[in-house]
Amino acid sequence: MNKTICYCKNISKNTILNAISNEAKTLKDVQKMTGACTGNQCKDLNPSGMCCSAEINKLLKNTNSTKD
Repeated sequence: MNKTICYCKNISKNTILNAISNEAKTLKDVQKMTGACTGNQCKDLNPSGMCCSAEINKLLKNTNSTKD
């Protein structure tokens, strides 16, 4: 299943992982490449009631640490 990470912009985990595999190294890179974490309706749309930035940063950390 392709989990939604950014509910404001409807961006999936696979889309974010694809950006990371295409050299996104920071949250800002992921934002530029996917549009994720650029909305302003996090508390209303995300079931967790939080911004997706923490989840994106976790993906960045986990993915980049496996590349070393």
